[in-house]
Amino acid sequence: MTSWVGRTAVEIAAAAREKRATPREVVAEHLARIQALDGRVGAFRTVRAEAALAEADEVAGRADLAELPLAGVPVAIKDNLAVRGESTRNGSAATSGTPAGEDHVTVARLRAAGAVVVGLTNVPELCVFGTTDGVHGTARNPWDTSRTTGGSSGGSAAAVAGGLVPLALGNDGMGSLRIPAANCGVLGLKPGFGVVPADIGHGDWFGMSENGPLATTVEDARLMFGVLAGTAAAAPPGSAPPAPSIAVSVRSPLVGVTVTRTYADAARRAAEMLAGAGLTVRRADPPYPLWLGTTSLAHWTAGTAVDAEGLDPRLLTRRTRVHAAVGRRFLKGVRAGDRREQLRRRMEPFFAEHDVLLTPALARRGPAAANWHERGWLRNLLVNTNYSPLTPPWNLTGWPAMSVPFGTLPSGAPCAVQLVGRPGSELELLSVAGRLEELNPWSRTAPVDRLDR
Repeated sequence: MTSWVGRTAVEIAAAAREKRATPREVVAEHLARIQALDGRVGAFRTVRAEAALAEADEVAGRADLAELPLAGVPVAIKDNLAVRGESTRNGSAATSGTPAGEDHVTVARLRAAGAVVVGLTNVPELCVFGTTDGVHGTARNPWDTSRTTGGSSGGSAAAVAGGLVPLALGNDGMGSLRIPAANCGVLGLKPGFGVVPADIGHGDWFGMSENGPLATTVEDARLMFGVLAGTAAAAPPGSAPPAPSIAVSVRSPLVGVTVTRTYADAARRAAEMLAGAGLTVRRADPPYPLWLGTTSLAHWTAGTAVDAEGLDPRLLTRRTRVHAAVGRRFLKGVRAGDRREQLRRRMEPFFAEHDVLLTPALARRGPAAANWHERGWLRNLLVNTNYSPLTPPWNLTGWPAMSVPFGTLPSGAPCAVQLVGRPGSELELLSVAGRLEELNPWSRTAPVDRLDR
């Protein structure tokens, strides 16, 4: 009997369309894996076991089954996006437990494509920080459960990395897809502004936050991105896009924050492989401004201030209250958007010369899986900034960026690089990621024995 756990979304959907597998048996196998392993991983806040099986049967009965791109594919949804019939808790005790009446538009698109929602995944409170822990649980890295998954799409990344689902939906306002993807050895794509419907929280963090896929293969990431964007997400048959020119930089965008040798070396090796494969690659540092750190902090905290409006502060953790209080001081300037426009103008000449920027995904390994939500605001701020300084610039510009697994850390956990492109270059980034996947294949999921211990 074929097991569908650990298979790609492309393989599962093809089998369901051709009736070599039923959506129910695929979903049931993944639910069994969740039941067996999620106690150690903590990916899910809630699992929709009965509802998912019923919805799998509905997919099997659809007249258009043979045309569904995600037929019978189990997916996990980040717990800041509405799933019909389930509460959206956003990692907080201060949010409502009332079930959502309608799906978020991205969830609706996944379901229309034949996907089956098996559960909602854990996030840090209001999706603020780069570690996923809080009142609803702690998400742990399936490669090393003593370490964090990252955040804020940490539960979604853990679910994919642990083989609990082949695909998960997350979003990214300051790195919230790319950070956990890098920690957990999966692909995370943050589309550019307006490519995928956002509607996240109260204003999408001033247009910086985007919904995107988490997947184990480039083919799966491309497929899910196409569904979310409402496009086929593929080049016309027989066409070959021109080889992009690639700039590689290992410089930290933030003054005073350094990139460790392990992550810098991974970016250099990836560049060498791409150059060896015939692509134009050269060393070039983007013109990061000195004010990037303060601008990032202003936008990060101001986004939280907006999302915390109307919530009972007594039910928020102290670090969230402080973060929102700091952000209220910046709201007027952040809403004006002047710094974001300045950054775009500053970066445009660089991306006119280079099609793609290749950088380390992180500056250092993710911290321990711990109760960071019980610790002070400044300690959280420093930990987050020191290990993930490379993601925020591309939320500020609104340009596409993705995390791509590449090599391993000394501990044996995955390492990763980041790819960044100009507006509209999502398929180009996926193409470069595909070249890296061919040149340096990565493990799809964490070894089961790591989770079974």
